[in-house]
Amino acid sequence: MTLKTKHVTRRQFTKGAAIVAGTAAMPVRAFAGTDTIKIGFVTPQTGPLAVFAESDAYVLEQFRTSLADGLEINGKTYNIEIIVKDSQSSSNRAAGVAQELILDDEVHMILATSTPDTTNPVADQAELNEVPCITNDTPWQPHFFGRQGDPKVGFDWTFHFFWGLEDVISVFTGIWEKADTNKVVGALWPNDPDGNGWSDPNLGFPPVLDKLGYTLVDPGRYQVMSDDFSAQISAFKSAGVEIVTGVVPPPDFATFWLQAAQQDFHPKVVTVGKALEFPQVISSLGDRGAGLTVEVWWTPEHPYSSGFSGQSSAELAADYEAATGNPWTMPLAFKHSLFEVAIDALKRTKDPMDPASIRDAIRTTDYASIVGPVNFQTGPVPNISKTPLVGGQWEIKDGKPVLKIIENGDHAAIPTTGKISLIEG
Repeated sequence: MTLKTKHVTRRQFTKGAAIVAGTAAMPVRAFAGTDTIKIGFVTPQTGPLAVFAESDAYVLEQFRTSLADGLEINGKTYNIEIIVKDSQSSSNRAAGVAQELILDDEVHMILATSTPDTTNPVADQAELNEVPCITNDTPWQPHFFGRQGDPKVGFDWTFHFFWGLEDVISVFTGIWEKADTNKVVGALWPNDPDGNGWSDPNLGFPPVLDKLGYTLVDPGRYQVMSDDFSAQISAFKSAGVEIVTGVVPPPDFATFWLQAAQQDFHPKVVTVGKALEFPQVISSLGDRGAGLTVEVWWTPEHPYSSGFSGQSSAELAADYEAATGNPWTMPLAFKHSLFEVAIDALKRTKDPMDPASIRDAIRTTDYASIVGPVNFQTGPVPNISKTPLVGGQWEIKDGKPVLKIIENGDHAAIPTTGKISLIEG
């Protein structure tokens, strides 16, 4: 059978979005005499991380449409049923719905994405219950070491692809080296898996910044969804901070950035993960969104294509915008690639009704995806595959945010599209 991905129309997307919002599962058409492979998908569709899930309905419609006639594996056609669960941006909820998918829905494979708040508890449940699991959109260290992974052993049932802290540190400092600053860095690191990973004294930013001659001003971990950043802003002002960094949920950054203006704090460079990855967040900041910098996982300019649909990065972004009316976002490609890798593994599985057979097929993945190569045997630790990372800066053009790639020192094949400019105070 040859799979062909059709253009997702606005009508199809709207219908798909309603189904995602209204039900947990949408099986494709059933065929008499065929077996059904159930894929569970955990995603934060509500709560402070909901912006990560904006492209869910589009991607699900893409794959459900293409798999409507089933998936041929070793000469037999199988129905594919995708069951979606909302983590509500809660680690406890993510663990709970993962259990539901495994124990009640009896899924054959489980997928999860969007920060360690989602991927870690889902992967833990999969490992515990011996269910094949693929995740992405979490730096590999918070995902692997946050689950007490042993590099000598790894995990048996769980596989993950994304960049690592070494990559984001390289990108952030690469951006800062292009700017004229006093090299005093203020850190906004929350008390969550990402914040604790990025601030780790051994694996995170601190030792690298010290080695490169930066002065780090770290007021300590703050509680997510804080409504007062006065203490952090005061510490930054007192220390003469000219660079602000962190890994902050969108609502927290909006609060911090508003209060920074109110308290007359005007850094030259702001490079923050998570919040600044989304054009929606930049739009909400108005003119103060211009000049903010961020790590870039994927853009329409990336030189990769989908092995599932054949779409180039530019074509995927354009189709998404045409179907939804929304601007492309980085998670779009990683959601697409998550299902790409899952379907590729199923197609290579000797017996898709046998969990160990699916696991073994995932382990041998060597696949060209929309976000770059995925190979779980080439990672820094077992079952991890790294994806490329570059750096970008937001501009406001004709009233809309535009992300320019300004730092590609680690991946020259991904072209730069602009040069850094300091934030205007």
